[in-house]
Amino acid sequence: QYKFRDLTIEELKNVSKTYPNFTFSMNTYTFKDGSQKDLLNFSGTVPVKYGNSYNIPICLWILDSHPFAPPICFLKPTANMGIAVGKHVDARGRIYLPYLQNWSHPKSTLIGLIKEMITKFEEELPLYSLSSSDAARQSELLSYIAKITEGETDLKSRSKTGGRNEGCFNKITVVGAGDLGIACVLAVTAKDVADKVVLLDLSEGAAKGGTMDLEIFSVPNVEISKDFSASADSKVVVLTVNSLGNAQTYLDVIQSNVDLFRGIIPAVSHYSQNAVLLVASHPVEVMTFVSWKLSSFPKSRVIGVGANLDSERFQYMLTNLLKAEVLAKDAWVVGEQGEDKVPSWTSSNVVTDQTEAMAAHNSREKVANRAMEILKGKGQRSWSVGLSVADLADSIVKDKRKVHSVSTLAKGCCNINSEVFLSLPCVLGAGGVVEMVRLEEDPLVQEKLQSSAGSIHDLQQQLKL
Repeated sequence: QYKFRDLTIEELKNVSKTYPNFTFSMNTYTFKDGSQKDLLNFSGTVPVKYGNSYNIPICLWILDSHPFAPPICFLKPTANMGIAVGKHVDARGRIYLPYLQNWSHPKSTLIGLIKEMITKFEEELPLYSLSSSDAARQSELLSYIAKITEGETDLKSRSKTGGRNEGCFNKITVVGAGDLGIACVLAVTAKDVADKVVLLDLSEGAAKGGTMDLEIFSVPNVEISKDFSASADSKVVVLTVNSLGNAQTYLDVIQSNVDLFRGIIPAVSHYSQNAVLLVASHPVEVMTFVSWKLSSFPKSRVIGVGANLDSERFQYMLTNLLKAEVLAKDAWVVGEQGEDKVPSWTSSNVVTDQTEAMAAHNSREKVANRAMEILKGKGQRSWSVGLSVADLADSIVKDKRKVHSVSTLAKGCCNINSEVFLSLPCVLGAGGVVEMVRLEEDPLVQEKLQSSAGSIHDLQQQLKL
């Protein structure tokens, strides 16, 4: 069935000479669209020096158009190995390399691919040793990975929890152990939002950032793990990760984040199929859209932190600094994070006289503009965003039905026809967005929202999901 059988056999012979531990067999591979094909599976270990010497188990699925198409590459961790999600490896163990992206026969060969794999793995070790308790949970993830490559693609299979997760009523997982991730953990813990908080540390190898301090000082009810199965049955999963690649353009930076999310979202969605995904990664509107697409969750259960922090600050300024408490309860910051955000209102006192209505509108606009000027001088530090995340998680986990300005699917609002996420006032509860609160009709606000929607949609069209 291989179109270029002789060339393929010759390549495999060369690999066997250089790496005699490799073996091959015919197995069924399942593609993303659910289609299946019997392909040659070439498996073995490659030697990697990362301080010590390691033998990294891999498998290469050789396509029937080889050598004119690159193989599909996976790690093959044993039960006592964990996958270190990184620049070149996703949560399922699939390997992504420039060599694969730039594959071109006859310049590209399996030997060349394995050599680059070794080089990249020596920069960023793709596997790490698990403790005995983590190893027990790893077996489920390995089973899940096996299903992907052995004819089963049902991502809706039932989640299972390890013994440590039993009895937890409210559980929140924070993905990413950078400053923002740790700030979210501390804020959620301080507000007593959850019975348990899991921090997924996706840093490479054995590297530890601030997680070391969390371990040293033993923050109650916080578990630090590199294993996605630790997130099982979370009520809320908070995404704080951002790619630290060497991208040159803004589009490249976002694409790097998308590539990172491709390995994260399917894994956390698998283990917490009823969770609300709360996205704090940048740019929040785009990454919330990406999370929605990759998770296949309903739109109500994928939201971004959006303008919640700005709205809370805006209302505080109106009430405490500008003494406009009557206005504050209906005031929101909406739209796109950054310079294009805009103040808006969800209701107003009915004034029948047109002159009085115009005067009230002008007075309100002056106060709002003053508050927005003050708001521009306020930065969004990790700890302040962490407090905002804890505020949103509190409304979700405790089903408070409180209104927040969060990034939600804006299609159908303000004549927006594209699938984009913008900050709009929404009632949040246990299922995420319960309902969207209607904004006042304001041509300037609608124009701003439509403009943001257009630019975000154009950007999304350039991304490779």
